Amino acid sequence: MTNLNKIEKSALFMRKKILEISHNCGISAHLGGGLSMVEIMAVLYTHVLKIDNSNPHWPQRDRFILSKGHGVLGFYSALLVAKIIDEDEYSSFQTNESNLIAHPVMNLDLGIESSNGSLGQGLSMGIGIALGAKIKNKSFKTYILLGDGECDEGSVWEAVMLAPQLNLDNLVAIVDYNKLQSDGDKVIDLGDLASKFEGFGWDTYNVDGHNIERLLEAFEAEHVNNKPKMIVANTIKGKGVSFMENDNAWHHNLLTKNKYEAALEELKENYGN
Repeated sequence: MTNLNKIEKSALFMRKKILEISHNCGISAHLGGGLSMVEIMAVLYTHVLKIDNSNPHWPQRDRFILSKGHGVLGFYSALLVAKIIDEDEYSSFQTNESNLIAHPVMNLDLGIESSNGSLGQGLSMGIGIALGAKIKNKSFKTYILLGDGECDEGSVWEAVMLAPQLNLDNLVAIVDYNKLQSDGDKVIDLGDLASKFEGFGWDTYNVDGHNIERLLEAFEAEHVNNKPKMIVANTIKGKGVSFMENDNAWHHNLLTKNKYEAALEELKENYGN
């Protein structure tokens, strides 16, 4: 039975921890896109993913790839919730010799399956992993989280066309559709993303990316006709902090002491302790 309250509490904890290390690192951090993906990651790491937090190298683990690498704050906080990394490791973010920097660097000891810098590569990598699992009759699934901005990349659409033709019903992709990119919201209008993915043959779900119940329904639904699954999660950049929400200045910004305290107070008022 799904514990919705546990997932909601995990999401709130993650938001607080994202703000904490963003402030403590003393330099600008990718806040907006990390906050928009919190519910997605909370659902994945508290309920969906088949993982063993005591053995990140477990061969039968589900694989998670963060394709929108600048969303590391949402990723690292999920690894903390899942007890794959501890508080000391988490708090080292952006400090000298830390394993946790502004984009993920592959480190299976810490549950990080892939490195990321340039956008548009994660879905192709995930297809390769999922195809390998099919060939070797492995039961694990592969999950990829993309940003809507990187969906401007041609490599994403090559991968989108390929996956259904390979009958990868062990592949799940999620788009964090917050409708803002680092260069603004008028770069390329992606429009109805769900219809586009469906047209290419994906088993597609269009959901509120902050609604835990709707996310769970999409993740738990059976794959149809051996198709890969695509979840278009409609989100708000900077979700949870009103002065960050839908403000692209917070794609990458410095969280001062005053702003940090104001953000924490707002979370307390809106979500409780």
